[in-house]
Amino acid sequence: MTVRLLTNIGRLWTGSEIWNNAAILTQDDRIAWVGPASELPRSLPGVVEDIVDVDHVENLNGGLVTPGLIDAHTHPVYAGNRWAELAMRAGGASPNEIAAAGGGIASTVTVTRGTDPWTLCQGVRMRLADWLLSGTTTVEAKTGYHLTRDGELADVRMLRSLEGEPGMPRVHATFLAAHAVPPEFFGRRHDYVDAVGSWCADAAAVGADSVDVYCEEGRFTEREARWILGAGRAAGLLPRLHACGQSRTGAAGLASELGCASADLLHEADDEDVTALATAGVAAVVCPGTALQVGKMPPVRALLDKGVAVALGSDHAPGGTGITSMPLVISLAVAQFGMSVTEALRAATLGGAQALRASDRGTMVRGKYADIVLWDADHEGAFAWSYGLRPLRVWRGGEPALN
Repeated sequence: MTVRLLTNIGRLWTGSEIWNNAAILTQDDRIAWVGPASELPRSLPGVVEDIVDVDHVENLNGGLVTPGLIDAHTHPVYAGNRWAELAMRAGGASPNEIAAAGGGIASTVTVTRGTDPWTLCQGVRMRLADWLLSGTTTVEAKTGYHLTRDGELADVRMLRSLEGEPGMPRVHATFLAAHAVPPEFFGRRHDYVDAVGSWCADAAAVGADSVDVYCEEGRFTEREARWILGAGRAAGLLPRLHACGQSRTGAAGLASELGCASADLLHEADDEDVTALATAGVAAVVCPGTALQVGKMPPVRALLDKGVAVALGSDHAPGGTGITSMPLVISLAVAQFGMSVTEALRAATLGGAQALRASDRGTMVRGKYADIVLWDADHEGAFAWSYGLRPLRVWRGGEPALN
């Protein structure tokens, strides 16, 4: 049993309240006690007989401490890049012009399929390490760039394997074979939809946590999404949905009807969608980097006012943003979405846990995972100033991951 005492915490943001001059006691991978240092018990039954006997005592020098951050929407399993395409898009090129030049999701699928497993895994490993080094202790990671049964299942296995390596964040693996229809199914999209539905049980068996569908004009319809998410739910996967990303498709309403764990992006969501999400208890995952890139803002204030659980995501993807810093996402959420620092920080911790249905993290409470970050600041307002606040130390499950 490893017991660790973190002391001289100048400001502790727990997810629900703030304590000055606080302390945290961890036992193995869980929080055993947390609170004002003046209330630290001399002994804790089952944990330590006398607090002076704790072997691992760490002085945090009056810094700011929060729960580990949670990135609730990422696409990190890919090879290659699409920088030339992004430059074309920034220069005003149309989707058709980009496709004619060999860009789009199909280009990433081609490169990813042609990359050997070791090289692909090494790229994903480096990205996940970047998340942890920025203070993100849980990452929702989607597949979706193989679009074959064996490739997608191999991606899930890889994510599960990487999670167990030192220096990696926790991973919530999402099966996103319904990202696009691959070229070999041209003219046979119904066959592909049926195939993806049949792969869901296999995805669950190899360790996927969720199933997602890109419900968007030109991708998958509501009817197709309903079929795939139903198959995923039957296999024990949490359903989630790319909803109202670039066009009005009714996806947010579908997410509410099906009781999805989350509806993501929501750039085209309206008041009716917001009400439906609130009524159904569906979390909203919003991605400020992507919203800034496409020039459309989700109705974040309406979502918060209606009591919807709001989570933040980087939407890291080869054809979108390369963000792996949740502190940067928090800064953008404050600037772009008009969220308060507390709202944005909550969305990057507790909100992410709610979107992933991971009740064992996201707040600093006894019994939760000891996923903890010490920041290079003495107040959470630094998130609104720094545009990428730097962590000084990170603990994942009570063990130092960054010193």
